[in-house]
Amino acid sequence: MPVQGEPAVTLLLRHGQTPMSVQKRYAGRSDVPLTGIGMRQAVAAAKRLASAGIGVIVSSPLERAVQTAQEVAAVTGVPVVTDDGFREADFGAWEGLTFAEVKERWPAELTTWLADPAVAPPGGESFAEVSERVTAALHRVLVGRERQRVLIVSHVTPIKMLVAAALLAPPPALYRMHLDVAALCEIDWYADGPAVLRSFNDTAHLNH
Repeated sequence: MPVQGEPAVTLLLRHGQTPMSVQKRYAGRSDVPLTGIGMRQAVAAAKRLASAGIGVIVSSPLERAVQTAQEVAAVTGVPVVTDDGFREADFGAWEGLTFAEVKERWPAELTTWLADPAVAPPGGESFAEVSERVTAALHRVLVGRERQRVLIVSHVTPIKMLVAAALLAPPPALYRMHLDVAALCEIDWYADGPAVLRSFNDTAHLNH
């Protein structure tokens, strides 16, 4: 389908390293800060984005995302606003555990969760629910922002959800994406046509 006009551009930045990301633990609503390395990653991302023409910075309200966003704000002069729609999925009883620990304690529930996006972890949030709120948050952000470049600082699951939405990919596609800490993705959203994924898991700024 051909497109006309200029898109709204979203730059999607995953927050920097945290103690829980190092240990590969589920950190959904857990409000953990960045590590020292994570702060350096945020600074590196900020330097990369300094001349990116960002007009708006929207962050998840969780500390690790806000800390990352504030580093970009410091070099661009663009204030950070938060939107709860971009927070990480709530993993319920699995918060703070590793995949192996969950598999040992909830084998049947884990299998069902992996197979069905409508199923939530015990006391948590399903991927279908996450997708709904992240998509709603994106729509809020893009209203009236045609031709603008918007930075969204968020987490693994919401960013993968937006990538999947742009590609019209089915829910299982989330398990086939790898997103590093402090990685960038870029998506063009056309008001009169399809979205276009321009980059995914870009970590060039971390290699210096």
